[in-house]
Amino acid sequence: MPGCDSRLPEPDGDTRVILDRYFARRFIQSFLIIGGIFLTLMILIDLIEQVRRFDGTGLSFGQLLQLTLLNTPAAISEMLPLLMILATIALFVGLARSSELVVTRAIGRSGIRALLAPVLLALTIGTLAVALLNPIAAATSEEFQRLSDGYRNQGSSALSISREGLWLRQGSANGQSVIHATGTVNGDRFALKDVTITTFAPDGKPNQQISAQQADLEDGFWTLHQAKIWPIQDDLNPEANSSTHEVLNLPTTLTRDRILDTLGQQDSVSVYDLPQLIRDLEEAGFSTKQYEVWLQVQLARPLFLVSMVLIGAAFTMRHVRFGGTGVAVLTAVLLGFGIYFIRNFAQILGENGQLPILVAAWAPPFAGILLSLGLLLHAEDG
Repeated sequence: MPGCDSRLPEPDGDTRVILDRYFARRFIQSFLIIGGIFLTLMILIDLIEQVRRFDGTGLSFGQLLQLTLLNTPAAISEMLPLLMILATIALFVGLARSSELVVTRAIGRSGIRALLAPVLLALTIGTLAVALLNPIAAATSEEFQRLSDGYRNQGSSALSISREGLWLRQGSANGQSVIHATGTVNGDRFALKDVTITTFAPDGKPNQQISAQQADLEDGFWTLHQAKIWPIQDDLNPEANSSTHEVLNLPTTLTRDRILDTLGQQDSVSVYDLPQLIRDLEEAGFSTKQYEVWLQVQLARPLFLVSMVLIGAAFTMRHVRFGGTGVAVLTAVLLGFGIYFIRNFAQILGENGQLPILVAAWAPPFAGILLSLGLLLHAEDG
């Protein structure tokens, strides 16, 4: 009738809560189902990759499965943005096909207001990823690296930075060596200063200690300058049997790239340990930009996941009668990948010093959020 308002009554507080819970439950269901499918495929693919990598080493299926499972937390952490955007697409495409979005708008609730539950869940999942998943992934990645090095190189190697300086461990069939240095020497070569090396026999007993003013890493050996050797044996006086050398070559299985790769694996360091590691690296003379950028990227992760949710919603919160659902889904996924690529590219620029650290880490999430909000507001209000 003329003059009558045909809209349904505005939902009360209880109705809003029920709708939020319903949208949250549907979003979590989509997230868990898609995550389970991807996790299963990822484990199978990674298991095949471990079989290929360690072919001929005689590892059992249990050891290969252990390596695969140690890789799993880091892989889950890496694919969270993809899971977020796919879960959002699955949620709103399902709601559109069942006309539940139409009913939601008919009772006076805007589409943007319907995003509250998915956005809050994305923030929660992102916070849990930083606070819980990141330390777990760091620990399992470090254990994976230790085991894989041991399986491939007959002995593991490691690098550690502390307030006391830099520590290296190298292994071979002849035993282990522990290298301590107070810092690095600036230059093109990888060089350590004030070096102390303790070598161990295959049975684990120390057999000699070496000190040197400087150690240069060459191809297959350390070149020690102003070196002094003390034998460690029960029937010998170490000082009386010591010897000095202007230059001494000590065989090694380490390479410069291998050491820097170990040093550069930010994902094997917990977000809680990163601030102290940054301080220790600065004192040891290493560049810390990649770790500073990585720390800020991790702290910005909740906002980045929110941007994935908003991007997925911007293209799928539409009625199916308008058509083009497949194109909208494809566009959302491609835009999500584009923001992900931009974030990684900005991270590289930040590590190289070409972008400020905060800009490199926080600009892509904010850009994704603002872009998707603009699309949503245009779709809702014209």
